[in-house]
Amino acid sequence: MQYLVEIKQILAQARQKTYQAINTAMVLAYWQIGQRIVLEEQSGNERADYGKALIKTISQELTAEFGKGFSERNIRNFRHFYLVFSEVEKWQTVSAKLSWSHFQLVLKVNDENARQYYLTEAAQNMWSVRTLDRNISTLYYHRLLSSQLKEPVIREMEEKTKALQQDAFEFIKNPSVLEFLNLPNNLGYTEKALENALINNLKKFILELGKGFAFVERQQLIRTETSDFYIDLVFYNYILKCFVIIDLKTTKITHQDVGQLDMYVRMYNDVKKQETDNPTIGILLCTETDETIAKYSVLAENKQLFATKYLPYLPTEEELIAEIEREKAILNLENNFDEQR
Repeated sequence: MQYLVEIKQILAQARQKTYQAINTAMVLAYWQIGQRIVLEEQSGNERADYGKALIKTISQELTAEFGKGFSERNIRNFRHFYLVFSEVEKWQTVSAKLSWSHFQLVLKVNDENARQYYLTEAAQNMWSVRTLDRNISTLYYHRLLSSQLKEPVIREMEEKTKALQQDAFEFIKNPSVLEFLNLPNNLGYTEKALENALINNLKKFILELGKGFAFVERQQLIRTETSDFYIDLVFYNYILKCFVIIDLKTTKITHQDVGQLDMYVRMYNDVKKQETDNPTIGILLCTETDETIAKYSVLAENKQLFATKYLPYLPTEEELIAEIEREKAILNLENNFDEQR
């Protein structure tokens, strides 16, 4: 019946307009917040302490008035978004077709040409967030660029991401969108809540090992000439005389994440380690997959030191995995209990 066809078209068009309006408003707002923060920091005489306090104040004020979604980490993401995409024309034309989650993934790409490629292709081909994530983690852009025959590479990508594609309006279920709209989120504990709970428990677990660990800082800022980095947990082991840094991921581990932790370790050795300290050790933890992953990051030149002296005083990867799994189980039980009340 023709009238039913027309009614469906009306609804489809209305949904599309809603999709575009929400994405455009959300992404533009975050970019403008990032711009305002950078301008304020610049007037703060480039003092690190000022910038750190500014982020904290903004987070507290926005959370109090607008609800969830404005943690310090998210505010830093807005700032990073502006610094990477300060030229509006490089992202605004595709913002209506992409969610904030798409932009967050692209922000992790260091190559400017690759960033622009992923944005454009994701918008034109309606890539889901999971499809974009896979293409970035498998270096799709660089493989395509270096291939003489591009069609096989494209076909392979399309085949392997077919199952990752989702309904065009699935984005509205995204917790970040619900937070932006200040709508109830009934998806159980959010990624941020999971992350906070796991970090709190990890801090307690490591300090209770009784193997010389002292807590240094959570979300510690490491500032270079070009970027700011925040490390989830930092400890100092006074027996080993070295720093131990932990990076927690609640999303799938990528090659970039592994490389990032190695970079953190090198930066920490350069910026924080004293002459009398031993080399820094990094721990990468991932909770996204069915099987929790824990890996140590040891720079090649320090592997012998790690094997002979460090291991007796560090939690094993198996111990870390078991502790995270235990905490996840507790959180699931608490969440199920809350839903039944």
